[in-house]
Amino acid sequence: MPPSNTKSLRIAVLADSDTRWKWGASTAGRVAPAAPAAPAAPVVDGFLLRGRATPTPRQLAEVGVRADSLREVTAAEFLRVMARESYDVLVLALVGGGVQAVLHGLRRVWEDRTDRPVVVTGYVGVVYEKLADGLLLRHGADLVLANSRQDADRFRQVYEGVGADASSVTEVALPFLGGAPYTGEHEPYTVVFAAQPSVPETRRDRTYLLERLVRHARLHPGREVLLKLRSRPGEHTTHLEELPYQKLAQRLDLPPNFRLVYGNMGEVLDRTDLMVTVSSTAALESLHRRVPTVVLTDLGVREALGNHHFVGSGCLASWDQLDAGHRPVPDEEWVARQGVAADGGYGSAFDTARERIAELLGRPGGLPPLAPYYTPETAPGYLPGVLARHHLAPDGSLLPGAPAADREPGPVRQIVRRAARGAYRHGVQRVAPVIRRMGEL
Repeated sequence: MPPSNTKSLRIAVLADSDTRWKWGASTAGRVAPAAPAAPAAPVVDGFLLRGRATPTPRQLAEVGVRADSLREVTAAEFLRVMARESYDVLVLALVGGGVQAVLHGLRRVWEDRTDRPVVVTGYVGVVYEKLADGLLLRHGADLVLANSRQDADRFRQVYEGVGADASSVTEVALPFLGGAPYTGEHEPYTVVFAAQPSVPETRRDRTYLLERLVRHARLHPGREVLLKLRSRPGEHTTHLEELPYQKLAQRLDLPPNFRLVYGNMGEVLDRTDLMVTVSSTAALESLHRRVPTVVLTDLGVREALGNHHFVGSGCLASWDQLDAGHRPVPDEEWVARQGVAADGGYGSAFDTARERIAELLGRPGGLPPLAPYYTPETAPGYLPGVLARHHLAPDGSLLPGAPAADREPGPVRQIVRRAARGAYRHGVQRVAPVIRRMGEL
């Protein structure tokens, strides 16, 4: 399905959270083939997969990535759109199980078509857990994007190790990197702690980090110390946050140079002199701009925290070291392997992906059917459950009673959905912690 020489490329992005929308929409802009294959700016239609982490309007505005259209859908609704609409590229910015379900659903609805879109998927940031599981759930897309040379090598090893086709693995970089390089200290000197919804997980550890951040502000009254938050209470991100730092901070006497901030990470980095985190992707954004960056070791260097990914980076340090004035120096070889392109090579990081997509769009006879590694034959005890969570049968068809499989949601249905989502979020952030504490008595 070669793109028209006069019409804009049409790209659809399906995402299930604020961060994945940021990754998916940014990726759409980065991988669109360049002229002359696509002379006009691409048209990007956004679809938000309805679920516990569907972003709010405020979260979407904070991400700062726009689309020509944006709507919420169930998996069934999305598949119906894909069956009737013609797109050139489809970006799946979903958790692994969601990608696998949609791939099987698309294989079914496109079974009689050769003019299907090029399907692209990948990861929103650092891949530090469930490598094999997540990768095999993404297998079947035409391009599986790896955000660094290191990830590309690991992805291919996993696919080849199970006998799956590894040709889809394509090295790129994180699509939302950018901004002006760090040139020197601001006035006032600004320390930013990038919070994560689920790392660390326990109240004790989260309280410890908050208290150390407040202590740093008191020790350095001339500095501005910012706690950069991902979401407001009641909002969800890619990961569940049962203990928001906002609630923990209410119990502390905060110094005047300490503030809680929201907003686009890029704008916060514009005034940052020291980025501190446990293992957030914000560290890679910061390193890309050469902002001094610290990955904390206070709670250990552990797979459960994700900071083990930064072993060898030169960025590991503790709050005691930061309080004493430590300034990290990143290891240039490590940084180069992480796709942050601090050396200025970011502009060409997506060339290979664009070339592959242009080649697939121009493939004589169109594209072959999607071929995920997981099938009812290779994973009969696993795949049906993955698909059923999205109301799909093992063959990718819709199960009886799939919600909104044959009609657009009406106003009443939309109100009920919003109310149910609000109740779920309240239960996670208010009720669940209370029940957990009662269980510990």
